[in-house]
Amino acid sequence: MYKLKKSLGQHFLRDENMVLKIIASIKDRPFDQLLEVGPGAGALTKHLLEIPDIKFKAVELDEEKVEYLETNFPSITGKIIHKSILEIDKPFEGPFTVVGNFPYNISSQILFKILDWKKDVECMVGMFQKEVAQRVAAKPGSKIYGITSVLVQAFFKVEYLFEVHEKCFNPPPKVKSAVIRLLPNATGPNMRSEEDYFLLVKTAFNQRRKTLRNAVRKLFDEEIIKDPIFDKRAEQLSLEDFGNLTFKMKKNIS
Repeated sequence: MYKLKKSLGQHFLRDENMVLKIIASIKDRPFDQLLEVGPGAGALTKHLLEIPDIKFKAVELDEEKVEYLETNFPSITGKIIHKSILEIDKPFEGPFTVVGNFPYNISSQILFKILDWKKDVECMVGMFQKEVAQRVAAKPGSKIYGITSVLVQAFFKVEYLFEVHEKCFNPPPKVKSAVIRLLPNATGPNMRSEEDYFLLVKTAFNQRRKTLRNAVRKLFDEEIIKDPIFDKRAEQLSLEDFGNLTFKMKKNIS
């Protein structure tokens, strides 16, 4: 048996119907390489290991769970990366798919890891705290539209798939859960550079109650920020608005 560790945000999926819905969401699209994040007690893993003709890896930080998985699913031996997802290098050469019931305490950081790997991630299906999933999928004008919304949607199409009841987990979390799917966004915003885009978005939302003019003043020359778009607040701007503004940013920002 194994112990659940609150420090690692462990809430293991036990509802087989929900497990199969997640598996089906992965199988909707073909893939040759698959990374599972946080396999835990193997609710998803037992099905993923049965997918034929793919390269499979799982990343798991908890040594006890690594031992449990290798004991109960011998075919996973040699396929586990015993580290935090936040600490590993890209697990495969070429395109790969990511799936997981992500630890809620680091779920936003996992999304930024996916962004680091965006050129190779061809699909991600992940379970998140419902509020995080909604934030990733939020549209301009929404109160929950923010840094994560803009940066993820600039590079991925976000599909809000379904919600998962607390009773589907052991132990039941105190928050609602939802599953989303990310697919590469072929029509993302035009931008001067990713570095400029990330800087602008983060600066704008770090002071989201202020108008854009006051929030991002240091990034633009005074003449530029006279434009009426700077009367808006960050949550009112589209992905394309942010992209267009990167071309007007100062070239050398201290």
